[in-house]
Amino acid sequence: MQSRTFGDAGQAFPIYITVVGGLLFLAFAYFAVGQAAANRNDAQTAADAAALAAAQEKRDQLTGAWIQNLLDPTKWQDIFDGEAEGLGLSCWRADQLAAKNDATVLSCAPNGLLGYTVVVETNDTVGESIVPGTEDKKSREAATAVIEPRCSFELPAEEAKDEDLPLLTCDGREWKLAPKGPHHLLPKPEDLFDVHLAD
Repeated sequence: MQSRTFGDAGQAFPIYITVVGGLLFLAFAYFAVGQAAANRNDAQTAADAAALAAAQEKRDQLTGAWIQNLLDPTKWQDIFDGEAEGLGLSCWRADQLAAKNDATVLSCAPNGLLGYTVVVETNDTVGESIVPGTEDKKSREAATAVIEPRCSFELPAEEAKDEDLPLLTCDGREWKLAPKGPHHLLPKPEDLFDVHLAD
């Protein structure tokens, strides 16, 4: 009776080892998947931040152009549509934000007149795991940020005085602009434009 029990235990031991080995393999596999997912999340975070930074930089440039042309309302709509003289590329801001998130910008380009698309790659690799090749694998993700004007206005009638400026309405708030008033009373970039990630 005892020898049969010992024999049963001896037969069960290899099965136990196999089951434990399988569970350990699954645990390492799940860990590798988790590593890869975390690395991809880091890449997406960096891409989002970089695209938003580039779009916000262009928003600030457009705001500057609007202030420069404050006395010429005929140019306002072009500026709100993303067109103005002297605008520069904003990808340097994308580079800065990607670096802060431990990533590198692979490409950065305007997406229409009011947007930027950025592709980044993580500086860190997924790391060593049971999945071959992950030790050198980096994650790459893309993001697009868009700029949307918040404001509307109507040009003054032809008989209006030169110093009369249009009433600017931004998300329901009215701005009565005074040409000779202090600039700190003018709308801020975030009042004029909304910047957000594209859906």
